Amino acid sequence: MVEERSVISKLFNGFNLFLLIIITLLCIYPVWYMLVVSFSDKAAVAAGQVFFWPKGFTLGAYKLILDDVQFFKSVGVSVTRVILGTITTFVVVVLMAYPLSKTSKEFKPRNIIMWTLIFAMLFNGGLVPWYMTMKTLGLTNSIWGLVLGGGLPVFNVILVMNFFRNLPKELEESAIMDGAGPWRILLNIILPLSKPVLATILVFTIVYHWNEFFQAMVLMTKNDQYPLQTYIRSLTVVTDLSKLDAESAKLLTSTSNQTLNAAKIFISMLPLLIIYPFFQKYFVKGITLGSVKG
Repeated sequence: MVEERSVISKLFNGFNLFLLIIITLLCIYPVWYMLVVSFSDKAAVAAGQVFFWPKGFTLGAYKLILDDVQFFKSVGVSVTRVILGTITTFVVVVLMAYPLSKTSKEFKPRNIIMWTLIFAMLFNGGLVPWYMTMKTLGLTNSIWGLVLGGGLPVFNVILVMNFFRNLPKELEESAIMDGAGPWRILLNIILPLSKPVLATILVFTIVYHWNEFFQAMVLMTKNDQYPLQTYIRSLTVVTDLSKLDAESAKLLTSTSNQTLNAAKIFISMLPLLIIYPFFQKYFVKGITLGSVKG
């Protein structure tokens, strides 16, 4: 028998709905504001007249960014970095997390490796030793420097490891009785059951490689090797006025650092906004189950 909701219960649910709508709008508005500012004239932005709709609509900021061959080269570098970095990180994280999900009796070096990973996650040698290592390995001015520069994401390893440990042990035991080896168990049993956590680390890795910009500033000496984030950042840092033509100078007068920054922020987040909905259904589940300590 379903009991009728009381007036207090209805008011409480209505208040919760109203609160969630307000929180949702507060999360969406910064993104919308960046888009509106990027389409607005710099005078209106400087005067604080831009809130919900563009003032003095202009595409000047986007033209300054897009009207350059280097922009498309940087997009290509970023896409290549994301693809190679995601594949490399995915393989390394899974191959490390699976043996670490075993007990110390099943995998004797487990505790030593785990303490080493935790120590490496909490402490690092700093920028200079990192650069010297990358230079010694010949990873400067190379796409592999950007792919491997972040090292092993220990947090992702722990997330996947804990997810693996929460899977029913009976599945693996029955597979062993049927003659399956470690590779067969990992590929045919463990990974198909681990889609939530794998989708989660996939999102983490894509976001990291797409948004990271500092490593290219240190490792790359040529502008055509810059990924998108590093290239867009350099637009407001270096502007040679002597090389501007009449049209570019006109665009520059209608834009400011604020409108240009808004345009570059929106461009940089657009790909992630497109792909995130496809992984969202796995995202929360993957983090929740992967964070449970077994």
